[in-house]
Amino acid sequence: MEATSSTARTIALTAIAPVAWGSSYLVTRQLLPPDIPLLGAALRALPAGLLLLALGRRLPRGSWWWRTALISMLTIGGFFVLVYVAGQRLPSSVAATLMAASALVTLVAARVVLGERAPRRAWLGAVAGIGGVVLLVGASAGGLDPVGVGASLLAMLSATIGFVLTKKWQPPVPPLVFAGWQLTLGGLVLAPIALFVEGPPPAMSAGAVAGFAYLILVGTALAYVVWFLGLSRLPAGTVGMVGLLNPVSGAVLGLVVAGERLTLLQVVGGVVVLAGVAAGLPARRRTDAGEVSPSPTSTATRPAPDAPATAGAPRPASRAASPTAAPRAATAPPRRPSRHPVLRRRPSSRRRNAR
Repeated sequence: MEATSSTARTIALTAIAPVAWGSSYLVTRQLLPPDIPLLGAALRALPAGLLLLALGRRLPRGSWWWRTALISMLTIGGFFVLVYVAGQRLPSSVAATLMAASALVTLVAARVVLGERAPRRAWLGAVAGIGGVVLLVGASAGGLDPVGVGASLLAMLSATIGFVLTKKWQPPVPPLVFAGWQLTLGGLVLAPIALFVEGPPPAMSAGAVAGFAYLILVGTALAYVVWFLGLSRLPAGTVGMVGLLNPVSGAVLGLVVAGERLTLLQVVGGVVVLAGVAAGLPARRRTDAGEVSPSPTSTATRPAPDAPATAGAPRPASRAASPTAAPRAATAPPRRPSRHPVLRRRPSSRRRNAR
């Protein structure tokens, strides 16, 4: 039970990350200035990384310098830029739902890179989920921005590869420290490129400042710490399934807060994506529950004498036979001496006949 509750707490903490990332599309579209994807990514990553680095007070050593740099380019540098572009060009619900494919890609990457085996239902769900993404993208009445669609899918692929590599290499530091490394390196790389390409930051409104503050503290610092915590304690496939809260959060906020509307086919496509990916999650949870929760109950019911009475008739039948078996065993010894005389008389009768 302690292991089960610990896993539940880890999943709950990990779920904070996709919920925060799903809300980032709405914040980017509604509050942040457009046409500064590089600068927006740097302003999001670098302050959060420096904050976590100050809290962790540790630097990479040895091979973890280039490993952290590679992972930060996948999960921070490229991911933040692409998410900024997707958030500016796509409705929040569509951009977030496209990111649902990360769970499917994580299953494949975890099988190839980590050797983690997923149930067959997960693979069938992956096929259905891909079909749902195609339906979602192709069903827009006015047509979706192809640049935004491509940016969203590339962001998903980049982050997934980086997260799987993180799971494979297993950072030798706590998640807070490792998140600080990645965010700081990614921000340091993005900042000079952003200043060279996009120039100095534009004048920020109060809404833009509040939006960046939310993305820095909640959508980046907190989200990456709990996400890497989940990667360190859970299978990569399970973490990918938890990522389904990304499209759920983005779609709900887009529909409720921003008043965005989806066509019927887009709604069907989003449902197919969620249903397809979720097809693998119940199977994994049921097997996990079957291994953990029924084991104490089975061990508790085995020694209990009255427990099989509710299961069916076989056990009571065997018990009904057991009282009768006791008298038989008790009456068996008296029968044995009665047989001996019979056996002794038979040879005597045969001898008389022979005579």
